Amino acid sequence: MSNIKFDFQSKAVIVTGGASGIGFQITRSYLEAGANVSIWDYSDKALEQAKSDLASFSSRLHFAKVDVGNRESCAAAAASVPWPVDILVNNAGITRDKSFAKMSGEEWDAVINTNLTGLFNVTKSVFEKFNSNSSNKRIINISSVVALYGNFGQTNYVAAKAGVIGMTKTWAKEFARKGFTVNAIAPGFIKTAMTEAMPAEAVAQMAARVPAQRFGEVTDIANACLFLSSDEANYINGHTLSVDAGLVVG
Repeated sequence: MSNIKFDFQSKAVIVTGGASGIGFQITRSYLEAGANVSIWDYSDKALEQAKSDLASFSSRLHFAKVDVGNRESCAAAAASVPWPVDILVNNAGITRDKSFAKMSGEEWDAVINTNLTGLFNVTKSVFEKFNSNSSNKRIINISSVVALYGNFGQTNYVAAKAGVIGMTKTWAKEFARKGFTVNAIAPGFIKTAMTEAMPAEAVAQMAARVPAQRFGEVTDIANACLFLSSDEANYINGHTLSVDAGLVVG
């Protein structure tokens, strides 16, 4: 048995929310492993920046501006993807954090529509685009560690991300006979531009909750995606992988 070396040269990937943050690193990691990647994102600014940052991979890139909460937008993006799809990473998400007492109906709807209904819309639009010749099709849904233990001020986000886990388990059972595995990743505290802008005291308090006493890197999530979409992971199905340095057991 040889060591795993990720090679996706014959694969095509869609990454939603793939132009910035964790999604951008997921995109870059698949490109570095040889894949063709379609980046779906809502932000014009992020898409333009990603085009610039990933210019050296331009021949293997496709870009689509997509509102995952809008079925017509997803259908149009799916129709524009120039390759049969092997891997879908449902990563797009938003936050609208407030305590339940202060949360508006609009803030609830926005998060549920993007973070939960968006997965349905994207996957439904892409399903017929998957490579019919492949018996190793992959769907990876990005959930969150808060879906496993709840979090103050995030009723909408936690509900959506917990729904993602339930959806993942159901799809794992429904899609397996069609050559799919469907798994979820639950990131813990990960260093991003958002966390770097937080007060140092707040970051330290969050890190203190982690048994490893530190935040994770965006590459930790990308590496988990690469593994779960590799041939070596072809008997892992319906699993939620916590990438959190032990936060949920701390």
